[in-house]
Amino acid sequence: MYLQNLQQDEIFVSSEMKSLKNLTQIESRRGLENAIISNGKIVNVVSNSYGHIPNELFFRKAEKMLLDADLNFHKRSINRNDRSFITDFIIDDKNQFTLKNKDDLILPMLRFKNSYDGSEKTSGHFGFYRKVCSNGLHVSQAEIEFSIKHSKNNTHLIMPRLNGLFDKFLDNEFYTIVKKFDQMKDFRIIDTEEFVKAILYKTKLFRYECSDKNDNPSKKSREVLEILNYEALLLNEEPNLWLGYNAFNSVLHGTLKKTFSQQERLDKKLFDEIYEMV
Repeated sequence: MYLQNLQQDEIFVSSEMKSLKNLTQIESRRGLENAIISNGKIVNVVSNSYGHIPNELFFRKAEKMLLDADLNFHKRSINRNDRSFITDFIIDDKNQFTLKNKDDLILPMLRFKNSYDGSEKTSGHFGFYRKVCSNGLHVSQAEIEFSIKHSKNNTHLIMPRLNGLFDKFLDNEFYTIVKKFDQMKDFRIIDTEEFVKAILYKTKLFRYECSDKNDNPSKKSREVLEILNYEALLLNEEPNLWLGYNAFNSVLHGTLKKTFSQQERLDKKLFDEIYEMV
C-alpha cells in the first residue's frame, strides 16, 4: 500500500519545436533558429540540428522496456515547471529486494530523465527506492545506454533490451551497495549534531550554523537532525550512519532547490563521505 501514494505529475504536456522566424517574423542568428514550446510556453531556443525528444516518445519507450522484461513496477513521475521531467520505475519483485529490518525496505529503481530546456540530459540509470523516506537513492553507477539519432526533421530513439541490464545490475551493484548500507547501519552516531556538522563541512551542501554570529544549527541542519531522530525512533534503532545518510538525502531531495542531475551528484557525494566513516 505504501507505493500507492507516489507522486504522479502530468509529464505528457504538449510540446513542439517551431521556427523563431515564423513565430516573431524576425530573422534569428545562426544556431538559434527554433523555439521549444512546452505547454504553451517557450522554454528553450535551439539550432536547426537539434532533435527534440517528446516525453511521449521517451517515457513510453522506457516503460515498454520494463514490460518487455516482464518486470513488475510502480511509477512515480515529476514535472518541474514543464521544463524537466523524470519517471521512476520502482521494481516490485519479491526476489529482488532486501530488507534492512522488517520496516526498512529497499527496492531497485530505474530513473529516466528528459528536459525541454536543456537542463537535463536525456538519460536513464539504476538506483534504489526506500520505503521509510519515499526517496530515491542514487548511489549506483549503472547507467542505461541508448542511442539517439538526430536528423534535421526527425529524432529516432533506440532503446536497449532491459532483461540483461537489470540482471547485471542485481549481480554487480545491487547487493554490493546494499551490503554497504548494512555496514553503515552497524555504526552508531554518538553525537548527531557533530555528525551533521562534519558532513556539511566536507560536502558544503549548506551551512550548519544559522549565521556568523549564531552557532546554533540552521533550519536545514535542524531538519536533518529531526529526520534522523524521528527515523531512529520509528525503526526502534539508535542513530546510525545509514539513518544519517537518509536524513541528508531526504533534505536534499525534498527541501533544497536543485536540478535532478545536481541531486544525483550530491547524493553520491553524501554517500561516499558518510561511508568513509565506516
